[in-house]
Amino acid sequence: MLASKGYSWKAARSRLPPTRAFWHIARTPRFLLSIGLVSIIILLWRSMGSAAGEMQRFYCFGPAKPPMHMTPNENAEWHAHLQTPVIFNHHKPIEVNASVQHVNLNEVKSTPTARSNGEYILLLTPLRDASPYLPQHFDLISQLTYPHELIDLAFLVGDSTDDTMAVLAKELDRIQNNEEIAFRSVTIIEKDFGVTHSQNVEDRHGFSAQGPRRKAMGRARNYLLYSALKPEHSWVYWRDVDIKDSPAKIIEDFTAHDVDVLVPNIWFHRYKDVNGKMVDIEGRFDYNSWQESPEGLKLAASLDKDVVLAEGYKEYKTNRNYMAKMGDWRKDKDEKIPLDGIGGVNIIVKADVHRSGINFPCYAFENQAETEGFAKMAKRAGYGVWGLPNYVVWHIDTDEKPGNA
Repeated sequence: MLASKGYSWKAARSRLPPTRAFWHIARTPRFLLSIGLVSIIILLWRSMGSAAGEMQRFYCFGPAKPPMHMTPNENAEWHAHLQTPVIFNHHKPIEVNASVQHVNLNEVKSTPTARSNGEYILLLTPLRDASPYLPQHFDLISQLTYPHELIDLAFLVGDSTDDTMAVLAKELDRIQNNEEIAFRSVTIIEKDFGVTHSQNVEDRHGFSAQGPRRKAMGRARNYLLYSALKPEHSWVYWRDVDIKDSPAKIIEDFTAHDVDVLVPNIWFHRYKDVNGKMVDIEGRFDYNSWQESPEGLKLAASLDKDVVLAEGYKEYKTNRNYMAKMGDWRKDKDEKIPLDGIGGVNIIVKADVHRSGINFPCYAFENQAETEGFAKMAKRAGYGVWGLPNYVVWHIDTDEKPGNA
């Protein structure tokens, strides 16, 4: 049609302005400013359009109201969407706070191979007017073959009227300054309980003193235990200060049995002149380790619940089976028997038994207190209490008169 009206490309081209005119217009500030403004508008429009699309992808859960105005149900629905997933890296330690101590008791075991496993022993000894016995006590424990770097010592000194503390400090200085026999650590605790009876045989082991004495001893043992027990301890070894002799391997021998509570037989040496010849009568000392009897149960049932049965006295005839009357140190030392009551001269306990709350009652528990009450409590909780009738630990001879036992 253009051709029919006399138009052609050449004619149209001839009507266009020259190229120089275009370049002249393009270089003018007004044209450049217009191009810049148009570009900015286009860019802003595109960015606002994409942001609006992104905003529409997100929305808030829960009601459109502040948390303080939400109902409990709305608040629970809102927080149900705030769970942040946490991925733990168990191989990389994270220090949360220097004041936070992490204790993993799952790693603390009490095994029959305690020595080879490097298990820590807590050796506990309550002391009262004990200065005459301390040098021999330290002589004996320094001979223990269990590695001393795995043994912590702890003492409770209470109600003493002699120089127990001074002698204890002197003996510890002697032992701990010898690198060959020094122990891992030593803790000394002072606590008086108002005990006034003397330490002579008549007062200490007289029948009337037994109830109050056993209760006070229970308190002393508990204070000592809870002050010294640490998370790393696997075993607790209770050892009285007035032991005369004991095997150096006693810790290894006892832990090898892998039982909750274990005690040896406690005897004493007493030499008498028989027809001009000194004879060792091998006296029986600890009648607190026993097996219950029907007569004992019947007697306990007849007593007030606050009465503490004192074993070995004619006032209370129980006809219990005393481990002290059994056994022979010449026979198999590993033979063991179940017990219902134990004495406190020498006890080895798995630390978790104490951690479970089994302590030494300073009150009448099933009409028993202190170590005998401890045995009753342990058995009530399902723990095993055992004795070794042929494994003898020798006590000092207190020259007591025979009682009910």
